[in-house]
Parts: sequence; structure tokens; C-alpha cells
Amino acid sequence: MKLRILMAAVLAVALLAGCQPGRDPKLPAGADFVLQTADGPLDSKTLRGKVLLVYFGYTNCPDICPASLAAGGNALKALSPEEREKVRLVMISVDPERDSVGHLKEYTAFFHPEMVGATGTPEEIAALAKAFGAGYIRQPARADGSYAVDHTTSTYVVGPDGRLAQVIDLNAGSDAIVAAVRKLL
Repeated sequence: MKLRILMAAVLAVALLAGCQPGRDPKLPAGADFVLQTADGPLDSKTLRGKVLLVYFGYTNCPDICPASLAAGGNALKALSPEEREKVRLVMISVDPERDSVGHLKEYTAFFHPEMVGATGTPEEIAALAKAFGAGYIRQPARADGSYAVDHTTSTYVVGPDGRLAQVIDLNAGSDAIVAAVRKLL
């Protein structure tokens, strides 16, 4: 009886601390989202059963985003058609002022035709980035009015159950993304 009470107390403390069975406690919680795409709203809850590769970036990024999205696109190409049906790579814009849904669709299609570009209000993006542990900050405008947005370079792997399963650094490459996806399929 005392063991049951002790186990129940430990489980309660773990749940209150945000731990979930089978989940790495060092990972951020992640979150569900409904964002806008050129094809209409994208609701992450409707994608349960699929592995999501989530990347926070922007279309005017000169180098990091193209490298990260190229790695994601190459990972999608390395998957079989059956595997690819169970995966969605979503680029979430951290620059909703400049990144329209039409421009995001055009930009992400360059890296892979099945990649999705999504955006929302600045408040929605900020809350979602925080939930995933992603950071970004808009830099002051230059004399010509342009500006950069410094941002996290990681790809966030969300399992078919909707929980954040892994964070992959940019330098890990497409092989690491493929391995993470296959581990969850």
C-alpha cells in the first residue's frame, strides 16, 4: 500500500513538472497550432499519425534557412513515397510582416514540392516559437529599410502522437533527419 502511494506521488510530481512517459524531459513541450498557408489553415491536430518536421525561419534569410530547408528537402527525397506520405515538413515564418502565404508557398516549393510554408500573427508565432524552444529577434532596419531576423537553426521533430520527439541541429544534415523520421514511423 505504501509503495502504491509513493508511486502515485512520484507520478503526480512528474506530471506537474511537465514530464510525460516516454518523452525526453530535456525537450521543450512543443504545442499544437493552427496557422495560415496558401492552401488554407494548417491545423497540426489534423496531422496526427504523421511525423512533422517543424522549422522556424523566413524567406529573406540569406544563408541559414536555405541550408536548413535544403537538408529537409533532401531528407524528404531520401524517403520512399510510402514514408513521405506520413511526413510533413513545415516552415513557420518568424517574419510574418514580409512573408505572405503566397510567397511562403513559392519559397518552400523550391526546396521540395511537399514542403509547407505557414504563418500567423506575430503573437501566434511568438507563442509557438516559445513552446518549441525556438528563438528569434528582428534586427534594426538598415538604411535601405531591409532587416534581418536572427533565429534558431534547429528542425523540430514532432511524433505521430503530436509530441515533440527530437530537436535536430542544422549541422546534423539530412541523414539525421531521415533517421529521426524512420525511428518514428
